[in-house]
This record gives sequence, C-alpha cells and structure tokens, in this order.
Amino acid sequence: MPPSRPKPTSEKPGEGQRIAKLLARAGVASRREVERLIEAGRVSLNGAVIETPATILKSLAGVTVDGQPVAAAEPTRLFRYHKPTGLLTAERDPKGRPTIYDRLPKGLPRVVPVGRLDLNTEGLLLLTTDGGLKRELELPATGVPRSYRARAYGAVTQAQLEELIHGIEIDGVRYGSIDANLERRTGANVWIEMTLAEGKNREVRRVLEHLGLKVSRLIRTSYGPFHLGDLPIGAVEEVRQVDLETFQKELSRQVHKAKTKIPPRNGEGDRATQSRGGGGGPKRRRP
Repeated sequence: MPPSRPKPTSEKPGEGQRIAKLLARAGVASRREVERLIEAGRVSLNGAVIETPATILKSLAGVTVDGQPVAAAEPTRLFRYHKPTGLLTAERDPKGRPTIYDRLPKGLPRVVPVGRLDLNTEGLLLLTTDGGLKRELELPATGVPRSYRARAYGAVTQAQLEELIHGIEIDGVRYGSIDANLERRTGANVWIEMTLAEGKNREVRRVLEHLGLKVSRLIRTSYGPFHLGDLPIGAVEEVRQVDLETFQKELSRQVHKAKTKIPPRNGEGDRATQSRGGGGGPKRRRP
C-alpha cells in the first residue's frame, strides 16, 4: 500500500507551520520557489508526495526534496543595531553610498533588516536571520508599534499632535493612528515623541512637515518590545532567545488573528482601526 498523502490543515499558533514556510526558513529556496517545487511533486513527507504548500507540519523530519532529506533550519536570531546617520538600509547602492552592511561588525551571520531607516534617520534597526520573521514584523496587519523621537524646527501644540490619533491623509495617502506627544521645547525647536504601527515610507517626516515643522533629527527608539536603550552608536546586540521566543508566540497569535478576522459587512469599517491592524496600534497617552 502506498504511503498516505499528507492533508492540509489550518495553521494555528503553536500547532506547526506551513511546509512552504518551513522549507524557506531552512534555506531550500524562497517561499515562491518552494511552492513551485511542491506543485511539481518534488517534495515528499515519509515517502508520500506533498500536494499543497498549505500542509501544516511541526518540523521537517521525514521531508525530502528530490529524494534528499532536508536539514532542519537554524534557530531564528534577532539583533538590535544602533544605526548611525549617513548609512542606507540596503545591501548595496548603485551610487556607491555607504550601507549598513559596510559597517556591521564582523562575525555576524547573514542578516536582513526589519523595515528601513532613511539615510539620515538613526536609532534602532532590527536585524534577523529569518526572512519569515522579518515579513511578519513589517506587516501592517500585525500592528507592531514603532516609536521615534523627532527634533524639529517650528511651533506645534499638544492639541494639534493629539489629532493624529485619528490618522491623517496627506496628498492622497492615508496614515493610520499616531500617538504623538510634545516632549519639550528648546529655543526654536521642539522634541516630539511618536508611536505608530504602519511605518510607511518617510511617514514621520511627512506628517510633521504637514504640520509645518522641519525635522532636523529623527531617532527610532523602539520596535515592538525591543528598545534602543543605551546601545552605543554602531553597536549590535543579540536579543536573548527566551525573549525572542516569547515575542514570536505573541506575534504568531497576531498573524493568525489578522488572517482569520471577519471583514465588516459591505467592506466597510473604521479606517483608523483597520490601519492599526485590528487594534494592535498605539494607545493614546496624555502628556
């Protein structure tokens, strides 16, 4: 009797992951390439051909590609990096400008950045060995909050900043809820703390410019539960595995919640809530 074919099941937190995701994390190929391998019948589990990339597994034990066993993926690693100004968040630049990869300490494993920081933005940049974790951290639907401190030239009131909690539209682009607080004034400049959950391109700068401010310094201070703290400029520090695993469990629940969320009737709903990923965005604070 031929081996029974594995059946797909729903992916739930703590109950395994899709085989396409596991194989991609093990370095077999990109997730799309893995899906093509499965469609071509080249991936098997205990001798039975896997028919769908949606098959849920807890490990790669017994999985083969073209008859060859697949080595288990290395544990996911996450690093905090204090990015200086003047570096691009890219692997290389056609114009020859320096990138973070030119300055990262020797001895690091192959890492990818979570999100981006502009050339002139400094502060916390997360680096990971896991492309799947990177994607989940970046998804607006997971609502992972990012916090910044901005120094800007000009005048603004706390009342103006509090209006951002409802989101704002600038030049046809809708920005979700932003928790902004006036930290202090220093001469002609102001320092502002901002927490958001979308991270659209140059979002902080564009929102503050819309309020009539000119940003002269921008520092990311946290991403999710991970903080810049007193990490020296240019330094890299690995996140403890126990802290990473705790966060990954919570993130998996958020991803599952986002995937299974029932859309509002007629496709309508609160735009601000949707942009925060189902309530995972910043909470309003009083100064």
